[in-house]
Formats: sequence, C-alpha cells, structure tokens
Amino acid sequence: MATPDGSTIIGESILINGSLNGDEDLTVRGRVEGTLTLTKTLVVEPTGIVKAEVQVKNCVIAGAVVGNVIATESVEITREGRMVGDINAPRVIIVDGASFRGRIDMGEVELEREQAGRPAALARPTARPALSTRAAVPKKEETKARAEEKPGAAPKPPLPPPAVGVGAVKKKVVVRRK
Repeated sequence: MATPDGSTIIGESILINGSLNGDEDLTVRGRVEGTLTLTKTLVVEPTGIVKAEVQVKNCVIAGAVVGNVIATESVEITREGRMVGDINAPRVIIVDGASFRGRIDMGEVELEREQAGRPAALARPTARPALSTRAAVPKKEETKARAEEKPGAAPKPPLPPPAVGVGAVKKKVVVRRK
C-alpha cells in the first residue's frame, strides 16, 4: 500500500520473502525476510518483524529486527524495539527500555586530531609510567657479600621502599617461616 506522501506500507498480514529494493520510505507492519535495500527510511512498527540484511539511509525500529543494519545516517531503536545483529551507522540512538544484542560501529574515531588541538595540559597521555608495588630491598645474601668485599666497612642498611604513586595499591605480603 502506498501513502500520499510517497511511502510504502507492508501490512500486518503480509509476508515478503526475498530481495526488496526501493527509492522511497518503507513502513513494515508485517514480516520481511531476506535482504532490504532502500535509499530512504525504514520504519519497523511494533507489529513488524524484519529478518534481513538491511541497507538504508535511516532506520527506526519499534518492532523486531534480526540481522545486520547498515545506515548512511542513523539507526534508532525505540522503547518497544528489539534487535539482534550488528549496527553500522554514524549515529545510533538506543532508547531506555529497548532491547539490543550485537555490535555497533560508528566509524573511525580520530583521537590524534582531537589531541593535536588541545593544550598540553589537557592532552591525554599516550602511556602511563609503570608503578611498582614491590620495594627494591636487597636480599640478605647480597648485603653479606657487600660487607665481605670491603673489609672494615659496615654493611649498608637496606634501602627504603620507593614512593608509591597516587592511586597505586600497596600489597601486604605475609611470610611464614618453618
């Protein structure tokens, strides 16, 4: 059924199985299986079920979609919407209450360009220095060997543990002797 605004509606009792291509908006109230390619918007209403690989400009899901959706502009899953599959679109909206299982790819993230425009104080660090939780204390044998090397010299006391950075966790180690 076509509407005056130039969109097509697939009724609740209709099942389309195969490849569906078009240059106008499509509203699905029934069932579509196979592949669906549109240059405009796909609307899956609450009674609609789409089991297909979908390529569209925009997609609004209020019913059920099983399959991958590729959109050139946006994908929106409403509160009633359910989707199982991957989404590839620059803009994705998943409303609270919607059901989604899959992966989302929104394109490349350009962190290098964002960091280049920031002042040095605001730029994100690329790597953090490693924080050690173990003290660099020489073993008892090493201390004895040092004392034997230099006659008459008293053994040096063990070095204090290095400073622990902010946010690091100190580890408590209990050693039991037999």
